[in-house]
Order: sequence, then C-alpha cells, then structure tokens
Amino acid sequence: MGTFCSVIKFENLQELKRLCHWGPIIALGVIAICSTMAMIDSVLWYWPLHTTGGSVNFIMLINWTVMIVYNYFNAMFTGPGFVPRGWKPENPQDSMYLQYCKVCQAYKAPRSHHCRKCNRCIMKMDHHCPWINNCCGHQNHASFTLFLLLVPLGCIHAAFIFVMTMYTQLYNRLSFGWNTVKIDMSAARRDPLPIIPFGLAAFAATLFALGLALGTTIAVGMLFFIQIKIILRNKTSIESWIEEKAKDRIQYYQLDEVFVFPYDLGSKWKNFKQVFTWSGVPEGDGLEWPTRKDCHPYSLTREQLKQKADKRVRSVRYKVIEDYSGACCPLNRGIKTFFTSPCTEEPRIQLQKGELILATRGLRYWLYGDKILDDSFVEAEKQPEEEEACIRASLQRGSQASPWLQQCAVRAGPSQRLP
Repeated sequence: MGTFCSVIKFENLQELKRLCHWGPIIALGVIAICSTMAMIDSVLWYWPLHTTGGSVNFIMLINWTVMIVYNYFNAMFTGPGFVPRGWKPENPQDSMYLQYCKVCQAYKAPRSHHCRKCNRCIMKMDHHCPWINNCCGHQNHASFTLFLLLVPLGCIHAAFIFVMTMYTQLYNRLSFGWNTVKIDMSAARRDPLPIIPFGLAAFAATLFALGLALGTTIAVGMLFFIQIKIILRNKTSIESWIEEKAKDRIQYYQLDEVFVFPYDLGSKWKNFKQVFTWSGVPEGDGLEWPTRKDCHPYSLTREQLKQKADKRVRSVRYKVIEDYSGACCPLNRGIKTFFTSPCTEEPRIQLQKGELILATRGLRYWLYGDKILDDSFVEAEKQPEEEEACIRASLQRGSQASPWLQQCAVRAGPSQRLP
C-alpha cells in the first residue's frame, strides 16, 4: 500500500487532466474503434479462435493495441522534460549566447524553447502535439516516435482483417446484372456457422473502421517519416526551421558566412542513439549536448539571437482600427477571414481600437506578431531612430523578451496586410 501511494501522487493525478482535450479523445477513440472492430471481426466472422492461425492473429491484435497505448501514454505522461526554473549556465560568460525567459525566470538551455501551451521551457523541444496534449521533447521523443511507427503497422493489420471479413462474408452475395461473381471460398467456410450473422450493421461498422484505419495509416505514417528523417540528422522540427531561416538570412543580406548545424554528429547511427537507447532513457541531461568538432558549442543559440534581432528590426507596426474579441474563428469578420483561420492553437489576443501591435509575419487576412503593452513604447513612437536603437541594444544584450511584448496571433483587415 505504501509503494502504491508513493507512485500515485497528487502531481500524477493532475496529469490526468491532459486526457480532457479533443486531441487525446479523438486519438484514443480511433485506437479503440479500430482495435475493437478488428478483434470482433476476426473472432466472429473471419478467423475463429479454435484455429492456430486465429489464436496467433488475435494475440497479435492485442499486442499491437497494448504497445500503441503504452507508448501513447508514455509520451503523454512522461513529458518532454522541463528546463529547471532559475537555470543558468555554469560559466556566467556563456549567458551572453543564451536567451532569457521571463516566464520561467531562467536562461533557455541550448535546444530548448518556451511552449506557451505548457507555460514552461521545454528541453530539446520538437513541437507541441495536440494528440497527446503535451510537448514532444527530450524525454518522450523516443516514445512518441515509436507510437508513430506502431500505429500504421497496427492499422495495416486491422485493415487486412476488415477487408477479408467483408470479402469472406459477402462473396456469395455479390452480383452484377445477370452474372454472379463466383469465387472459390471453400477455405473460408466456417463450421459451425457464426453465432451472430454478418448483417448490415456489422458491414457498416466494419466499413467505417476500415476508413479510419486507412486514413490513420497514411496520416500517421507521413508523420513518422518526417520524425525519423530529422532524428537521423539529430535535429528537431524547430531546429530544421531555424536552419532554413539561417540560410535565408545569409542570402538576404548577402553575408560571407556559412551556418553549419552543430548537433549533427556525422553518423546516422550516432544521431539515432541520441534518441533511442536500450534502457529507454535518452542520452544526456537535456541541458548540454555533444556538438561537431568544427562548431562552436553555442553556434545554434547565436544564430537564434541573430534571427531574433533581425525579426525585431524588420517588424511592421500597425494600429488597431477595430475592436477584436480574440475569437479563434471570428464569424463577424467576413467569410474569407473565417475560413482562412490559421490551423494552430496559438492564442488570438483580444484587441481594442487604438492599441499598437508589431507584426513579424502574416497571411492575407491574419498577422502574427506582438502586442505592445507598455506606454513607454508608445512615447518612443515619436522617436523612431531612438526606438530602433533601443530595440537593437536590447537584443544585443541577450535578445531577452521585452517586458512590453506578448506574442500572439492577431487578425489583419484588408488595410493591414503585410507588404
């Protein structure tokens, strides 16, 4: 009893709230439907348990389900790993290469990023996944990738069961005009006959489950391909994006420099072992990472600081001309604005007429940027040269997030489009 109580703590029970989200509800629903229907179809109508093949098939279906659910919950509840609050590098001089997170009151360790959904800085953050309602990062990257691998394999097995069930049950009912489709299905005849006949309801349920299995196989299989591709290069999705922006920045300013990703160890096997280990525990503490010999230990964070500075300098200021409630998909802003809402869980911030924002990028009807929260910035608007110098100086001191900025996604009217 004491051991049980030591494992089940209040913090663990609080994590159960992650299940109360549309992502886990849909994901677990698809897993439940496909696995349950595959077992029912197999036992009742396709491959009975009293045969050796049927028993092996049933055990394999259970095995897929257990492994998928285990890695799913492991990715969800283990979590990505958080940078400790108040963390700073051992060498104080290294802080000049790092960004400072005012929310976590700590420096951002190399490869870490702040997640606004989790409200913490995440070790080796890849992305925030709505399907597990958690971030994918250092500690759960392996479990998440295994989940992406096992789901298509299990769905392919289930889809085979669904197809063969409908095939064996409907072969003597298929006819086209005067000609009947004649197929030798003597091997599929069951003796005795199934207790429950394969009726219209069973056919509809099997067909629906087949659609789910095939769709999930394609969608999740593509995600697995993307993940394994970046793992073999020892990258994350965010770092791949940073590398692309580094090349664009160098090309845009025609700089005489080359950005080399520092964490690619030169061997796909070595990169693979950074995530997957026999113990299941990833290598490293999530704060310090091995780098290439020809790269500076903080070359990636230095590139991030350059991109942050460039982002601030190239931001465009807009003045709000209409009130906006912050609705995710505003119905009162036009049909085009409604249907072009960004497919992201980033918050839409409430705006009032007269407020100022800094837009960093945008679509035709939406802008991504920062809301100006400090009156001192409004006063500085009258002195653009001093303001730009202030922004540059602040960024050069470590690219710390300004206290009067809050990142958000805001709506842009026709007169507010980015150039």
